[in-house]
Amino acid sequence: MSEPIAFMVNGELVDTQTATQKQLQGTPVFYDNSANSLEVIRHSTAHLMAHAIKQLYPEAKFFVGPVIEDGFYYDFRVSEKINDEDLKNIEKTMQALVKKKYPIERIKSTKSEVLKHFANDDLKLEVLKRIPEGAVSIYKQGDFEDICRGPHVPNIGLLRHFKLTRVAGAYLGGDETKEMLVRIYGTAFADKESLQDHIKMIEEAKKRDHRKLGNELKLFTFDEEIGAGLPIWLPNGSRLRSKLEALLFKAHRKRGYEPVRGPEILNSKAWKVSGHYENYGENMYFTTVDDVEYGIKPMNCLGHVKVFQSDVRSYRDLPLKFFEYGVVHRHEKSGVLHGLFRVREFTQDAAHIFCTPEQIKDNILEILNFVDSLMSLFDFKYEMEISTKPEKAIGDDEVWERATKGLKDALDEIGAHYQIDEGGGAFYGPKIDIKITDALKRKWQCGTIQVDFNLPERFDLGYIDAKNERSRPVMIHRAILGSFERFIGILTEHTSGEFPFFIAPTQVAIIPLGEAHQAYAKELANKIRELDIDSEIFMKNESLSKRVRTAEKLRVPMIVVLGDNEVAQKTVALRDRRVREQSQMSQEDFIKLLKEKMSEVHF
Repeated sequence: MSEPIAFMVNGELVDTQTATQKQLQGTPVFYDNSANSLEVIRHSTAHLMAHAIKQLYPEAKFFVGPVIEDGFYYDFRVSEKINDEDLKNIEKTMQALVKKKYPIERIKSTKSEVLKHFANDDLKLEVLKRIPEGAVSIYKQGDFEDICRGPHVPNIGLLRHFKLTRVAGAYLGGDETKEMLVRIYGTAFADKESLQDHIKMIEEAKKRDHRKLGNELKLFTFDEEIGAGLPIWLPNGSRLRSKLEALLFKAHRKRGYEPVRGPEILNSKAWKVSGHYENYGENMYFTTVDDVEYGIKPMNCLGHVKVFQSDVRSYRDLPLKFFEYGVVHRHEKSGVLHGLFRVREFTQDAAHIFCTPEQIKDNILEILNFVDSLMSLFDFKYEMEISTKPEKAIGDDEVWERATKGLKDALDEIGAHYQIDEGGGAFYGPKIDIKITDALKRKWQCGTIQVDFNLPERFDLGYIDAKNERSRPVMIHRAILGSFERFIGILTEHTSGEFPFFIAPTQVAIIPLGEAHQAYAKELANKIRELDIDSEIFMKNESLSKRVRTAEKLRVPMIVVLGDNEVAQKTVALRDRRVREQSQMSQEDFIKLLKEKMSEVHF
């Protein structure tokens, strides 16, 4: 399509109607797969979907239908039950509407006029509550209309390449006390090939879903009797997790971090001093002990503040680096809980560095090096984003500017490319967000680095400087994985459960052919255990092929088969799943191979 579908005017994306009405000049946005174009296409396709739903279910009432990463959704109320099988019928109706090529008309109005227009639609009245006084626009196509600020394509005939992906439930406005609406997700692209590629990615993502693989590989489970968002780690998952923890523990100690541990429940007075009570309280759990209110920690920083305060500190001590695998709890709404990705209890690889202002840049650079080493180990590509002061924040603008500059200076020095997320910082300081890209090219928020002048001020932290005067340290909050739960979920999908040998739950499967070979199997298992490598002997009364298939389904990297020949000659018949090779080798050579596998891991 040669004509633009929208314009970028003064940093704002507007459709052609708006640009014409305001007689504005801007940068044209054409019909393609650029980010701006896809936003317009997907927003318009969301309205197309709602139009189709209205034709199929005339009593349907609609709430909101925003664009999200990789697609869009619409929340609505309908009396009939809608499931994934109904999506094809909705798509078919959408395709019929596209052929009619209805123009999309923007109708300018005021909030008071729109309130009258939708006086009998309670969901539209809910939408209007969230819109400030002033101009309000309605977009109309054929016999469908909705409150919307746009932008949209000129007519629905352009919307040819879309796919509805799933049906879900969503509380009205995300409020658990309100009714549950139907939510349909979908996506759209400018061309058929891109849509097909995305559909293939979705199908592959379903196969890699960490909840499915977590069950198949016996890593973790959830239990309604225990409570939503509270993962239960099974032996396989606990072994994987403990290996990851041990690996990181050694890496932290190598970089001069000291292990510490703070309590999981703190007097609310401390949360009030920190600002969490006022700015983060809705995400916390509180309880009362001896008529005193306590807050269960949602993050680990206060415990580390108290470690710093436990002794007199000198400038010669700085930087001081503390780390902890801290269990935290956050009050997540049930509608957003999602496997290990969004839980109510999780463990952060939390660390805090207390340093002088002059040491900020060097410490940020060292953390970035740490991040790079760890992401390379797991074959993750990543990008960075600086998030600035949010609306709800503590501290004055000057402090925030100093902290933000410290982050930018570090990234600029190494020539790192980064984006700016205006207003996306934590309430106590700006941050660098680490976003990793997995094997399916999906982006995930994991690690974060935050520079904080505010908590040291609020808790009156100090050290004796070179002039023998008391000075204020800077506090750098840092997590590389983000949380073990989320990272393991991402890694499971990234590798499709084929974990690297050094953290695989079971690294060697030992399969004795019969009872006569079990003693040798146990001897070999004991020698492997001495290397801190996990093995399992598959001794069930099943055929060899079935036991091998069981080990393969569990994604065990190495499978060893033991028969008469192996027992007699102290050898192993090895099947290496990673390189798809089979070989015969002596027990000594096999042990040597395992040692080499483990020695490859260092960062």
